[in-house]
Amino acid sequence: MAKSNQKLTKRIVDAAAPGGKEYEIRDSEVAGFLCKVTPAGGKTFMLQYRTLAGVRRKPKIGLFGELTVEQARDIAKEWLAEVRRGGDPSASKAAARAAPTMVEFGKRFMDDYAAIRNKPRTVHDKQGYIDRHINPAIGSAKVAEVTRADINKVLARLVTKKRSSDLVLACLSKMFDMAEVWLLRPEGTNPCRLIKKYNVPSNPFCFTDEEVQKIHGYLHVAEAQGLEHPTLILATRLQFEFAGRGCEIVSLEWSWVNFAARKVEWPDSKTGSMDKVMSDEAFKLLSSAHQDSRSPFVCPSIFDPMEPMSWATYYHAWSRFLKRAGVRHAGTHAIRHRAATEIANSGVPIKDGMMMTGHKTVEQFLKYVHPDEKRVRKSVAKVSAQRQKLAQSGARTALNQHAARHVQPVSIGEASTAQGNYRPYRKRKGPNREAPEGSRSAASEGFPDGISSSQGSSTFT
Repeated sequence: MAKSNQKLTKRIVDAAAPGGKEYEIRDSEVAGFLCKVTPAGGKTFMLQYRTLAGVRRKPKIGLFGELTVEQARDIAKEWLAEVRRGGDPSASKAAARAAPTMVEFGKRFMDDYAAIRNKPRTVHDKQGYIDRHINPAIGSAKVAEVTRADINKVLARLVTKKRSSDLVLACLSKMFDMAEVWLLRPEGTNPCRLIKKYNVPSNPFCFTDEEVQKIHGYLHVAEAQGLEHPTLILATRLQFEFAGRGCEIVSLEWSWVNFAARKVEWPDSKTGSMDKVMSDEAFKLLSSAHQDSRSPFVCPSIFDPMEPMSWATYYHAWSRFLKRAGVRHAGTHAIRHRAATEIANSGVPIKDGMMMTGHKTVEQFLKYVHPDEKRVRKSVAKVSAQRQKLAQSGARTALNQHAARHVQPVSIGEASTAQGNYRPYRKRKGPNREAPEGSRSAASEGFPDGISSSQGSSTFT
């Protein structure tokens, strides 16, 4: 039950005694502004208004004691101004209360975006970033309220792990991009913007010719003497031949192998579907490989042919091969780097090389190509020899022209600078740039443009 309108003041609100039921004291200065008094003695400031759509609202502003009457009245004025602009403060408050936290948003991001758009390995990695780094730091924060300071708080936990920091920052940036798409944040408010990555340079590994010889030498001996399982040897050789990723080899199915067209068609990979032409060696390996009638896989699991070879099995076998061959350890991806380098150095067109490796961009393909120091030294010597040939030819020509004119060397004499290295310029400005008496210009000496008389005197004396 509302009492008559009067200007709300501290004295009036203090004097308002609780009754048998709640009642309201309405302000005569701001329409809709009121103080509700409950039977228990609670006093709450509220604002009653109607939206432009005609919907009645009566949101709470705050409790008396937490807010003064004047503070509550100022808030009421701001809300009414928002209503006149077409807003709805009550709905905004409700939306803010219902806004997801980072924990809730992380689950939606993984279900509605990552699981649909990303490969299983990427989904696994992103879930790890969220569980280990993002949620412990800012999991309780509302998505719309996360600031750049909160992002820095997450990254501060990874200050000694720069590579991980870059990956977590990339994951967060994508999450807030999607928050804008899903209207959980205003457009252009991604808090990851302007935060710089460490961009830790990777140190990709590439086997030398001698190391490749040792690896294949051991594979030959292991196959001849039965030291290793044939499927493990086959997987390793196929990865070299197809310049592939390890996951592409262990998941390879016989139905993807087209012997008639001499190519393998992967329906899916890290970069989507791809076709690779078989080399003669790859054709030989696949056509002579044992095919288990129960298994669809070229390299099945050793203990269960209905499953592909596990990554752990292949990786540990590869590590053992390197150790027994006397080669420094590197992951199986080093095979791909070596194969890409061999392709590039063979002189084939870049587009052909990209098709052989399965890369989608030239930039990514070239990241896998490693320079060979011996070849670089030969290239440096070749370029230097060509340059010296031109330089010597130019020197002989200039010397012959100089000798034909019988020009005497120019004596600089007292015209030297304080450093004792005077060089007359073809174009001088100011009285301190006058040519010394008795000197000659480059043009008068018959030298090509850019060679001064002093240079001529020092070269041809």
